[in-house]
Amino acid sequence: MTQALTRADPAGIADAALASAVAAGDEQAVRELLRRHNQRLFRTARAILRDDAEAEDAVQEAYLKAIRAIGSFRGDAKLSTWLTRIVANEALERLRKRKRAEVVPLEPDVERAYEANAEAPETPEVSAMRAQTRRIVERRIDALPEAFRTVFVLRVVEEMTVEETSAALGVPDATVRTRLFRARSLLRESLARELDIAIEDAFGFAGERCARITEAVVAAWRDRQHSGGASEA
Repeated sequence: MTQALTRADPAGIADAALASAVAAGDEQAVRELLRRHNQRLFRTARAILRDDAEAEDAVQEAYLKAIRAIGSFRGDAKLSTWLTRIVANEALERLRKRKRAEVVPLEPDVERAYEANAEAPETPEVSAMRAQTRRIVERRIDALPEAFRTVFVLRVVEEMTVEETSAALGVPDATVRTRLFRARSLLRESLARELDIAIEDAFGFAGERCARITEAVVAAWRDRQHSGGASEA
């Protein structure tokens, strides 16, 4: 039996209970779902599509699909991994439609993710340098082939595990390692030491964008609720 989300501590609710509350049509649960996962899902879509506006559209559509299907969430994987898989599929479908890239098959094995160094003290000069370097990092990440770029963003920027990334993208663990290794090699050639400073902040998720995605998804969800299209169990 599903209970509505309590207002006391919505952030403390477990994945399975949150999914059940969303499936039951609890608006507070829908908002909590979006709050938890907006940044990761936007970064995933942005990594694939290389366009902020289209990434937002993909995230909103993926959320609506996920909410309709959330009654089928069984908790075999993390809710974040399940959602990431949905948004990745949505973004890849959009990419295929506009024929700007192709999904390439992957190969075997190599290990270990890139480790970002500790932040320097935030003087105005350091802040300006970080902002400039972050822009360089984002441009260079955008220049990576789509297959490498998506794995890099999920593993390094979002710090997902190999297993989570593999599940989200539907590719073998060895493929994730290989693509990450190649992405790092390409970036190292062009970024060198600058990458160390900026990588943590690549594709920062602005509060305004987070709020915009949340309100758009909730508005569409409300319309569906009012028109009788309740979430599918």
